[in-house]
Amino acid sequence: MTPDFTKDINGLLPAIIQDFQTGKVLMLGYMNEDSLAKTKELNKVTFFSRSKNRLWTKGEESGHFLEVVNIKLDCDNDTFLIKVKPAGAVCHTGNDTCWNEKNTDEFSFLHVLENVINDRKINPKEGSYTNALFEKGINKIAQKVGEEAVEVVIEAKDSNDALFKNESADLLFHLLVLFAEKNIALNEVLGVLKERHQ
Repeated sequence: MTPDFTKDINGLLPAIIQDFQTGKVLMLGYMNEDSLAKTKELNKVTFFSRSKNRLWTKGEESGHFLEVVNIKLDCDNDTFLIKVKPAGAVCHTGNDTCWNEKNTDEFSFLHVLENVINDRKINPKEGSYTNALFEKGINKIAQKVGEEAVEVVIEAKDSNDALFKNESADLLFHLLVLFAEKNIALNEVLGVLKERHQ
């Protein structure tokens, strides 16, 4: 990555900040060479503030940091796209984004759940049902997915919507555990669905 800071008289390039899970654009800031270096050092987005005339790490006052997932440069080498995990509201007004949009998508809770499951895999917690599944291994996890799928089919034939929704939730949860065991992200599976839709 070789950003061309010479394209701006002040050596500043725009940085588009995007939530890595939802895809929502959260804000726009400006970066110079020093702020890019600081961003990489801290793994938290650091801009050059034009109003304060200094480096400014987003969240340094509010605690709402932007943890860097990855940084990309556009085809002209003069605009950054930074995908982040936001720790709270991004806008100084208290809104999720600087365009007063909610930072959600249709599958946002599934991604939250996926993160919890992956965290349990990396950082086991005593007494955790999820960790008990991981300890049993892939055969038992896959078997549990099969059992839950059968229960969904059984409840689908009855008229109790509450039971059907509960069994469907169980199936989704255990499927996410299976994804984690196989090191496959939910977005990869969604990508397959999107390709089929085209």
